[in-house]
Formats: sequence, C-alpha cells, structure tokens
Amino acid sequence: MPHTVRSLFPYIAIVTVFSALVWAVSFGTLPPADFSFHNGDEVKTVDPAIAYGQPEHRVLTALFEGLYRDWPIGLEVDEQGNFVQEPVPDSNGNYPVGVVPAVAESYELSEDGRVYTFHIRRGLTWSDGKPLNAHDFVWSWRRTLHPETGATYAYQLWYLTGAKQYTEGRVELGDLVEIEMTNRKQVDQPFPRGDIRRARLVGIARPPKPSLAANAADDERSNIESEWRSSWVYIVDQAGLDSSGSSTSPQFAAYSKQPAEGDWRLYDSEWLGGEPPNPLPEEQRRCQQILVDFESTVGVQATDDHTLVVTLENRTPFFLHLTSFYALYPVSRSCVEEHGTPDWTEPEKMVTNGAYTLEFRRVRDRLRLVKNPKYWDASRVRLDTVDALAVKSLTTALNMYLTGQIQWATDVPAIVIPDLMKRPEGDFKPTPILIIYFYRLNTTRPPLDDVHVRRALNLAMDKQLIVDKVTQAGQIPARSIVPPGLPGYTSPLCGAFDVKAAREELKKSKYAKLPGGVPKIEITYNTHDTHRAVAEVIQQQWKNNLGIDVELRNMEWNSYLAAQRTMEYSVCRAGWVPDYPDANTFIDMWVTGGENNETGWSNADYDRLVRMAAEEPDNEIRLRRLEEAEAILMDEMPIVPIYYYTGKNLVSPKVKGFFHNTLEKFPIQLMRIEDSP
Repeated sequence: MPHTVRSLFPYIAIVTVFSALVWAVSFGTLPPADFSFHNGDEVKTVDPAIAYGQPEHRVLTALFEGLYRDWPIGLEVDEQGNFVQEPVPDSNGNYPVGVVPAVAESYELSEDGRVYTFHIRRGLTWSDGKPLNAHDFVWSWRRTLHPETGATYAYQLWYLTGAKQYTEGRVELGDLVEIEMTNRKQVDQPFPRGDIRRARLVGIARPPKPSLAANAADDERSNIESEWRSSWVYIVDQAGLDSSGSSTSPQFAAYSKQPAEGDWRLYDSEWLGGEPPNPLPEEQRRCQQILVDFESTVGVQATDDHTLVVTLENRTPFFLHLTSFYALYPVSRSCVEEHGTPDWTEPEKMVTNGAYTLEFRRVRDRLRLVKNPKYWDASRVRLDTVDALAVKSLTTALNMYLTGQIQWATDVPAIVIPDLMKRPEGDFKPTPILIIYFYRLNTTRPPLDDVHVRRALNLAMDKQLIVDKVTQAGQIPARSIVPPGLPGYTSPLCGAFDVKAAREELKKSKYAKLPGGVPKIEITYNTHDTHRAVAEVIQQQWKNNLGIDVELRNMEWNSYLAAQRTMEYSVCRAGWVPDYPDANTFIDMWVTGGENNETGWSNADYDRLVRMAAEEPDNEIRLRRLEEAEAILMDEMPIVPIYYYTGKNLVSPKVKGFFHNTLEKFPIQLMRIEDSP
C-alpha cells in the first residue's frame, strides 16, 4: 500500500490538474475571490428553515446569524479584526468551541432553567437596511414550526412549550386555535398567511353524510365515502380573542378534511349542540387550516423590540448552544412574504443578517458570498469575497488546492492521506471529531425487519480493516452511535467483529430457514470516493462472512436525500454531525416517527427513556437515561455504527482563523489570508 500511494499521488496531482483547469474556465472568467473552499455536494437550499447537510451548514453560517454564535474558547479579537489572544489546542490539535453573544448581547435564565430572556442588540439591521428585532425571531420560528414549511429540523424547536403540537397540527377540545382564512397572497405559499382568526375549540363533529345516487358507480361511492370519513367539523366559540383570551365575537363552526390539506370551510351557522344542518348552508367562507394558537401556546414571545422570552417544556442544558444552529436563524419576513419560497433565496432578492450576502450562484459551480456592510460586527470581518465551490470529486478538489485555486479542501481522497501527512507545509492535520459514520437499515423491508439479521450484519463487519485500509486518517471503529469525548457520558457498546457469532446470530433469523436463504441486500450511498470504497469492502465482508449477496447503488446528493427521506432503500450510508455538544443530539433522532429516524424502527421503551431524559432536571440522571436508551438502540440495531470521523481538512498555511475542533464549526468570518504563513 505505501508504494502504491507514493506512485499514485504524483499521477493524481499531475494528470487531473487538467480537470481542475477545465473547472476554472468552463463557467467563464471571474475575478478570484479572497478565499475559496471546496464545499462538496451542490447546496440544495440556502433557506435556514428547510436546509439539511454540511454543504448547507457551511454557507448558512456565513449568510445568517442566530441569537448566539459558535466561537473558539479563548479567542479575543479587537475591533479591527486583529487576534489579540488565540485559543490553546488540546493534545489532539483541536480547539475548544463554545457559544458567544451574536444577535443577542446577553440573556438571563430563570431559576428552574426553563425561561430564557434574550436581550437583542440595538441598531441591528438586515442587509437591506430594514430593522432587525426580537419580532423577527418569533415570526421565523413560527415559520419553521409551521406544518406547511416542512422543516426537517422543526423538532429542534420542540423544546419550546407547545411547539410540537403546533407543528403536528394537533388540536384538542378547549384549545385556543388559530384559523387561517383563504385570502393568501399566493395560494401555494403559506407565507404570507391569510387573515388569522383566533378562537376556542369547543366541539368536534362529523359533517352530514352525503347522499348517493342509487346508480352511483362503486368507485365513485367508495371515494365519496372515504372523503366523508376523513372529514370533521370543528366547532369554536369565538372568532377573536382579546389579550386575556375572553370572547369578543359569536360562535361559529369550521369544517375540515383530515389530514390538513387545505380543504377547510367556515360556516356562519348556529348548530352548536347537535348535528350540523343537512344540507350545509349554501353561503360559506372557506378557511385554509386550523392549528393550535401560536401566540398563546408556543413558548416564544417578543415583549418588545429588544426582548425575546423563550419558555421551554423542561430544563434543556444545551439550549443555548442550539441557538447557534441554522434552523433557529431568523429570516427577513418582508423578503419572504414579498417573493415567496423558494424565490426569496435568489441572490438578487435575498436578504440576510450574517457576515455575508449572496452575490450570485452558478449551479454545479459555486456560490459567491460578499461581505455584508450592514452586519453588526463587520469591522472584524477581513474577507470581502468568498467562493463555496460545489466540487464532488475529492481528486479534483485536491488538485484545485495544489494549484492554488482553493485555500481549503474539506475532504481528501483516502489513498493520498499518508503522503499528505508528510507534507512539510503541515497543512494536513487529521483530528478526532464528534461525527459518526454509520449505515441506516430499513427495518420495514426484508430481511432487515429481522433483528437477528441486523445484529449479524454488524458482527460480520470488520470495522478495523475499514479504517486501516480504506479511510486511513486515524478514524476509530465505532460500536455506539454517540462518539466518545462528551463529558459525563459513557456509551453502551454493540457487538465487536466476530464472524462465528455473526453466523450464529443469522441462524436465529426466520430468513435462514427459507430455501433461498437470506434475500439480497442493496447498499445506497451518495457520490463520494470514500463512500464507494467503504461500501465495496462491506459488500465483500457480508458475502464472505454471511453468504449474503449485496448490490451497490450510487446516487447524486439530492436524489440520495430523497431516497433516504422516503425510505426507498434497504441499507443507506449516513453520517451525523452534532447540532450541539450533547449526547441527546445523537439519541433523540431515533424516537418513533422522528424526523431523522428514517429507518421505520420503533421501540416504546426507547421512546419512554428519551422522554424521561428530556423531562429530567438532574443532568447526571438525564445522561443515565440516554445511556439506557442507547443500549436498546445498540441491541436492536436499526443502524450499524461503522467509525468515528476524523477531520480531514486541508488548509493553506496562509489562512488564519481556521481552528480545528471536534464539532467541525469553522466560522468564515474569522478567517483571513496572510501572505506570510
């Protein structure tokens, strides 16, 4: 292997320089940016509410900013952007990262740990010069939680009181509800919303059963019957509420179709104690939907322009860290409502509040970011222009780095890692990070619906060989979903590599008794040199050790995400970057119906333990509950942990302000280019 690497590295560096040059000229001549980096796959969206993935994360943290922001602990920067004091790395070369004030300049926390009062900086503006205040967070979080937004990370706001109920569209008798009328500016746009009428839900009934013609066809009869069975009448006792929640107008009734698909109607009638009139009144006013009342139910309020009060269901030790996560960023209400989704994210329309704005985007090429002069901390931002390049090929990215076209490659081909580590420039320093590489198993598909098959697949996987011969950057074989290194947490472990035990486990499976044996399995992975290489090794191991035939399916990033989301896969490559430094970010995603579960797996005991952990005020007991939950996960194996990542960032010595860390948080506004490394 070493000889092959030494001989191959020059080949890659020279022959594929041509592809890097083609990349540079194929889209026309552009003035170079101050700083350019390899961002991997094409960014799917720059809307913080619906974004998902590392390529999006790197760009969004430059375009937007939350209440608090990620920051190397110990770093001090003066008003001109000079580093007055730099942080100190640990023995692995990683720098500790915390959060510091950003849009909020400070906060107070209640004694019970549930109420955060954030104080918003005065004089803040969006990039278009319009004021930014606490009300922007209320509106933005409401948008993220709204069921029609379809935010993958809406659940990161479910720590707020009433937030989950709002997203799920659940209403119960006695709830205050908000009823949206059908006068939206654009029918297909949930924002801006139609007029909102607030009311209290006092009854739920069925609409009158439709009469059917005697000669109605069977399929017509079935469709009408099915539609009627999915329809409900919601009876509410007020069309509006004053500030105290008292009634301000008469009762009325609302008719809806479940699930909430927009077929809702309001009736000015007075049938409140019994069956609705049949037929229903001719005069009707339609309404869009009925949700629990956001203002009185969800725990976020702007008490004035500069005060944001957030009320949580339970004490949540990591919530302050969560405010730096992009799903909680504010977006400009005026921009979104004027242009709609996704048009508001077009460069010429987009409004941001971060260190940069989006100048232009070229699909399959780059996003160019330019310094935002309206940013509150603009004086400390040194880079005027930044290019985020959509380069899938690690070989191409490497050669763009070697030829000076980019100053940061976020990943490198595994085969050249030994040589990169010997470079005298010292620009490649792999460090352990809190990111897990694993396989999702679709537990609704044979043979992965059998726990014995799932356990056997894990036991038959030689993870040490994978990190030694394939990834080669000091990765650690994984036997848990939570990486080591989180204070106070010790993961229970799944089984280690053991071919004999794997075969014994497989014999317990119902599929082992079938004439054809265990059905074929397909591994799905997104385009990436390492993902392909890992899949090929595992394909061979499962065939040799268990006799299971395995096919490989490569997909482009967006198609891969869609297949994972809709569970159109058997085994699917995955990785998880922590949203905040706590074991919960790795554990709570596997609850029944979790937005990022995507395995079909469900376990009532697991759900109960995660719920108990969320409600536990004692942090030590909370962590023990999470450990118990992880033990169930590692026993039932809806996922197979493979290895814990190392950071493989290749960074020019001229770049200052790049601080390696276990969370892979690299604020671009801290970076600068200095000719003397």
